[in-house]
Amino acid sequence: MSVKYGRWEKDGMVHYSRRHFLKTGLIAGALVGTGEMPLRADRKTATDWVTLGRSNVKVTRLAFGTGSFSGQVQRDLGQAQFTRLVRYAHERGIRFFETAESYGEMHRMLGVALKGVPRDSYQLMSKVTTREGVDPQKKIDELRKLANTEYFDVMLLHWQHTATWPTDTSRWQDGILDAQLKTAVVSHGASVHGLPALRKVPGNKWLDIAMIRVNHNGTRMDAEDYNTNGLGNVNEVVRHVKQVQKEGMGVVSMKLVGEGTFDREDRQAAMRFAFRNAGVDCVTVGYKNTAEIDEAIENLNLALV
Repeated sequence: MSVKYGRWEKDGMVHYSRRHFLKTGLIAGALVGTGEMPLRADRKTATDWVTLGRSNVKVTRLAFGTGSFSGQVQRDLGQAQFTRLVRYAHERGIRFFETAESYGEMHRMLGVALKGVPRDSYQLMSKVTTREGVDPQKKIDELRKLANTEYFDVMLLHWQHTATWPTDTSRWQDGILDAQLKTAVVSHGASVHGLPALRKVPGNKWLDIAMIRVNHNGTRMDAEDYNTNGLGNVNEVVRHVKQVQKEGMGVVSMKLVGEGTFDREDRQAAMRFAFRNAGVDCVTVGYKNTAEIDEAIENLNLALV
């Protein structure tokens, strides 16, 4: 009888030691009724890379947002502290950073914070305000220069809050597509506010990515009035999220912590809801210290169990 790697043959049969079973996880990983015996089930984490639908852009499930109260929270940190926070998030495995034209100095501050960090180690998303009288190409080039980057992995039409946004923003849509041809942008989409705007996302052929407000109780979520102080319609929002994902769009969730109003219990509940019930691909959260980064990673890891 010869023993090798915890297995041996005796009387024409293969036997395994208890240590072998514990090491490989064959017992725990067995799929009941299928006959398949995987070595182990891969555990999902907050810092896994996931693909945002048909965009084919890969991002970490947890993003670093720079728009808490339109970036005021992050700007108040000052450049040195903000840089330390960005570098800490990167070291912890958060490799998706997002900002917007309307967040004041955040493009510039993020560019400084990421200076020297290998560009292929993280993904960068920006959002443009779709004003009249502004050249989309010049605006995108301006934002690239501010952020110290040759390209944005994702460019979104920011704050689309009317039912007519798909036609109102056609010039900006064309401008972003032109930027993609010039490799200044990799993929594109829109962030929407309010149910009239959200209802125009399903069936939209231009969109690759949708940024949608999602949490468990409707705080700062979409209602008929995009600017309501009341609760949004959670059920309708989730229905649209699921529909656009079936159509191949990637979904990034925002307002996950109720714009800073949630306590720890609600933050955990919101994270569970976003991934287990709504089924979003990615969530963005704004931070002001390392403890909030650690907590968000922990909350998302727990939501994925």
